[in-house]
Amino acid sequence: MPQIEVELQRLKQLMLEMIGMVNTQMRVSINSLIEFDSDGIKNVLFHEKQVNALEIKIDKTCENIFALFHPVAIDLRFVFSTLRMNGNYERIGDNAVGISKYTLLNKKSFDPQLLKECRFHEMVECTYDMLDLITEAYQEQDIAKASQIFRRDMLLNEINAEVTYKIAGYIAENPGSIMEALHLLTIIRKIERVGDHITNVAEEILFYVEAKIVKHGKNIAEPDLN
Repeated sequence: MPQIEVELQRLKQLMLEMIGMVNTQMRVSINSLIEFDSDGIKNVLFHEKQVNALEIKIDKTCENIFALFHPVAIDLRFVFSTLRMNGNYERIGDNAVGISKYTLLNKKSFDPQLLKECRFHEMVECTYDMLDLITEAYQEQDIAKASQIFRRDMLLNEINAEVTYKIAGYIAENPGSIMEALHLLTIIRKIERVGDHITNVAEEILFYVEAKIVKHGKNIAEPDLN
């Protein structure tokens, strides 16, 4: 097997490790919010350094492949896409940490009625679905699965767009819970941004596999890189 193939396979394995680590961070942070699990929160904060270290390792691996092997065509697209996906996953990890920090600030479980009114559980299930789907799309180079991400992100955007009014109504009825409501508002904003980063990853998969430049689910160019 040519050495470049060995390095590309190694890069993919590193990226899969990053994906698995960040997916776990997101799930633990949200589950810890729902249950107010202080041990889970500490676990997310503890593993932040590992995510950051792996991001640097993947970046350096991409740089080495560019410098030593001068990849072309689909190999070039794969390395470029992995480099950008890596940054998006690191930021998903940052948002998981942010969710955990705001959960700690709340100091208790969030009011179930507040979570229901803000469609929080619906948002969480959609995010988990997107994380699973994009992982499969990357592993299988499946553009059909990657394309499904855009529609799911629309649901996150919808919930995020209406949450300010839901929070305002809740505060009006529960003036003693202003900080709790504002903490949840910030968390929901972070989850919506996670959806944006997953969408960015879907765009990179479409670029890598089909040489299509896609923005927000719309094909805007098809560069001839083959």
